[in-house]
Amino acid sequence: MPDDRKKFSSDSPIRIALYCVGNKLMLDDGIGPVVYEELSSYEFSEGVDLFDLGCLTLGRINDVCDYDVIITVDAVDGTGHPPGTLFRYAPSDLAKRAFGTQSLHDLTLSDLFDSAALLGYECEGVCLGMQVENAFPAEATVGLTPAVYEHVPDLVDCVLAELVGRGVSVKVALGGTPVMNGFHHQMTDRDRL
Repeated sequence: MPDDRKKFSSDSPIRIALYCVGNKLMLDDGIGPVVYEELSSYEFSEGVDLFDLGCLTLGRINDVCDYDVIITVDAVDGTGHPPGTLFRYAPSDLAKRAFGTQSLHDLTLSDLFDSAALLGYECEGVCLGMQVENAFPAEATVGLTPAVYEHVPDLVDCVLAELVGRGVSVKVALGGTPVMNGFHHQMTDRDRL
């Protein structure tokens, strides 16, 4: 059977998927959807696709073949650092769990890449995360804790810097201001979550 997936040549633009992962009903676990909303106020050069995923599933496995880079934005917990601390790491840096994935909602980017590798798919993965304060509220709660909300612009800045560092053209959608080194994101006029 012929493989009709897009093949990338050295002269084609880099293809980047930006995965914003998280459940906005689970307090700080909603950091990904909040970053997605903030990134929606930017225009990216051709080849960059922004996704509000909720959670990762094996349904994204073909993306590992279709993109050169997958950047994931997600909540991080259990680091021992204060809420709002930012992290950049490779999917392989995630600790392997001896018990395996308990459900599809527990799928990590590392799991996705490991599964894709079995099919011969590969691409680069980058994870950008923020240590959260509370990602497991007693009841469904929309919003972020103040310590995490305060650092949302910093996480958006990290995503923008990652893109600009890879040669992606980024502009503020309203006004067309180019994003370059030293740019700082300002929260949009949405109500505080």
